[in-house]
Amino acid sequence: MSEALTTRKRASRATVTISAVAKHAGVSVGTVSRVLNNADNIGSDVRLRVRKAMDALGYVPNHAARSLKRRLTRQIALVVPDLANPVYTQMAVGVQREAAASGYHLTLVNSGGDWAEERLALQSLEERQVDGAILCSLRVTPGFIRSVTSHADRVCVIGGLPLDCPVDNVRLDSVRGAELAVAHLLASGRSKIAFMNGTVGTVPFDARARGYRSALEQAGVEFDGRLVVSGDFTMAGGYGAVDLLRDQGAGFDGLLCANDAMALGAMRRLQELGVDVPADVAVVGMDDIEAARMSTPTLTTVALLARERGRIACELLLRRLGDGSAGEPEKITVLPKLIERESTAVT
Repeated sequence: MSEALTTRKRASRATVTISAVAKHAGVSVGTVSRVLNNADNIGSDVRLRVRKAMDALGYVPNHAARSLKRRLTRQIALVVPDLANPVYTQMAVGVQREAAASGYHLTLVNSGGDWAEERLALQSLEERQVDGAILCSLRVTPGFIRSVTSHADRVCVIGGLPLDCPVDNVRLDSVRGAELAVAHLLASGRSKIAFMNGTVGTVPFDARARGYRSALEQAGVEFDGRLVVSGDFTMAGGYGAVDLLRDQGAGFDGLLCANDAMALGAMRRLQELGVDVPADVAVVGMDDIEAARMSTPTLTTVALLARERGRIACELLLRRLGDGSAGEPEKITVLPKLIERESTAVT
C-alpha cells in the first residue's frame, strides 16, 4: 500500500464521529460515551453492539480530546430573569455559598427573560466554559424543555417544569402561597380582596392567579373580575396598577400583590391617594425581600424562600456533576410561609 493511500485511509478513519457510532449501533451518544469510559451501568449486549459499530466504521477514540472534554472549570452558571430584582439576588447568595463550600465559583447571567440569552448559557455548557448551570426562567416553553432535557446531566431548573421532564428541579408551591395570603386577608376581616398580578404569560402569573381563585372558592367568596389587574413584577408596575383597579370601579379593602416590589409600589400610590394602610386597605406581598421589613408600614408577605431554593438547586447540581449524572432526576418542592407585619394589622 502506498504512503498516499495510507494517509487517505487514516484521514477517513479520523472523520468518524461518536454520533456516527451511536447512529450505527442504534443507541444514544451518551451510551457510546459510557462504553468508551468503561461505565458499569451498560449491558454486555449493548456494549458489544457499540464495539462492533466502532470496528465497522473504523472509529478511533481520541483520548486526548476526551480528557480535555472532561476537564473541570470549577465554574457553574446561575441564569436569572432580572438581577435588579432582590429575589434573584437572594437566590444567587444561596447558590454562591453552596458552590463555594464545594470549591466552585459562580457566574451570574442576567437573561432579561429572553430565551436567546438562556440558550447562550446552555451553549456555554457545550463549549465547556462552565461545568453546570442553574436556570430560573419565567417562561417554560417546549423549546426550553427540549434544551434543558438535552443537558440534563449538567442542569438544574428552579421553577415550574412538567413532572415528567427528566431534569433536576426545585419548584415552589406558588398556588399555596397565594392561598395563604388571601386566607389571611379574609381572616383579618377583609371581604373584598383585590389581586394585582404580574407579567402575563409567565409561570408565576399563572400559579398565583390559580391560588387567588382557589382561595376565594374555598372561602365561598364569588370571583369578581373587576378586582383583578395585571402589571409587571416591579414597584412601578404596582404603583400604576392601583389606578387600574380604581378605574374598574370595584372598591376593595384587601389587596394581594404578586410580589413585594408591586406591593411596595401599590402602598406608595394608596398613601398618595389618602388611603390608609392597613385601616382602609390591608396589603400582602409575596417574596419577603429586605425592603418589606423596612417599609412604612412594614409589609405582610408570603416568604418564597429564594435563598433556600438557590441552595437546594446548587446542591442537586453539584451532586449530579459529582456522580456522573447517575440516578433519577430529583424534584423538590419548597413550601411558602406567611409572615404577618403591620400592613394587615387589625385596627
